[in-house]
Amino acid sequence: MMFPARRNSPASGIRGRAANLNSMYSPPEPDTAPAADSTDTDTDTDTDTWFRRRTSHWQDWPLSWLLERKKQLDVTVSVVIPARNEERTVAGVVTALAEALMSDTGLVDELVVMDSDSTDTTGVVAAEAGATVYRASEVSPELGAFPGKGEALWKSLLVTKGDLLVFVDADLTHWGPHFVTGLLGPLLSDGEILLVKGFYERLYTDSDGSISADGGRVTELVARPLLSLWWPELAGVVQPLAGEWAARRGLMESLPIPVGYGVELAVLLDTARRHGLPAAAQVDLGRRGHRHQASHDLALMAAELLLTHERRRASPDNTPEHGERQAVLQQFVRTDGGVRPRSRPIPTHERPPVRSVLGMES
Repeated sequence: MMFPARRNSPASGIRGRAANLNSMYSPPEPDTAPAADSTDTDTDTDTDTWFRRRTSHWQDWPLSWLLERKKQLDVTVSVVIPARNEERTVAGVVTALAEALMSDTGLVDELVVMDSDSTDTTGVVAAEAGATVYRASEVSPELGAFPGKGEALWKSLLVTKGDLLVFVDADLTHWGPHFVTGLLGPLLSDGEILLVKGFYERLYTDSDGSISADGGRVTELVARPLLSLWWPELAGVVQPLAGEWAARRGLMESLPIPVGYGVELAVLLDTARRHGLPAAAQVDLGRRGHRHQASHDLALMAAELLLTHERRRASPDNTPEHGERQAVLQQFVRTDGGVRPRSRPIPTHERPPVRSVLGMES
């Protein structure tokens, strides 16, 4: 795979725009990235080779090169933002992308917000900021509706048109439009690449307003151990659960999609198993800040990931069951000096490939 030569200068003004969005944003220079720990041990030559060949930095993909390459390939780009009750942040995400990558450059052809049944004004403020907004439950209602991020992404395949799809979370605070340019780079560079995962330093905002790099708890406690134990060829993926990633439409339309938070892990596992490790790549996006969730909510996410993993590990033909089965997470809440049980349903449904739903199978 041939990457464009690394540029030490900012990529055609994208970094400058990102800095203006939030004065605390300052992506590290590629040449000053910390060296790998000398105590690390290479345990898988294929993984090590993949990491070297399929890992790049967002500054490797200048905007001018992306625009020219997109024109050469005659492809279209859709950015999809799944959102639920994100009225405080979604407008900032939409405005930044619309101005930097649509109005100014034309790199992005379509900017869509999938509103997952928000009870606030998420959809209204997103539309005012320049996005095309769809309420997920109202897209193809004859197909039914489920709550969850994966459902929003699956429904987005029914309303978007882009050949290349970039997914960006709606709760971003420390970030920049270079998230999109960085993720598009490998897809525009190499036709073998079907999926691109972002990774970054995750920033955590404490209750007192202080910021520290203390994010990615579910990644470190659940996803990374699962990959190391059962999918060691994917151990080189820095952030398997990153909410910022990109894929070719053909790939997304061919995969079953969990309706909840298992979507990122499922797409990664299914892509690697069906198309091989070289079909995936990853890009260093610098820093990312977003809203953090309570531990009880993270536990529910962890349960979804365990279920997603187990289905794929137990299914040699990679066709997990799509039907419902009852699954409940038992938790406990301390109140008035005691504890009370709290049962929460674990989303178990998986949407079948869009291609099969639309009768597109060859």
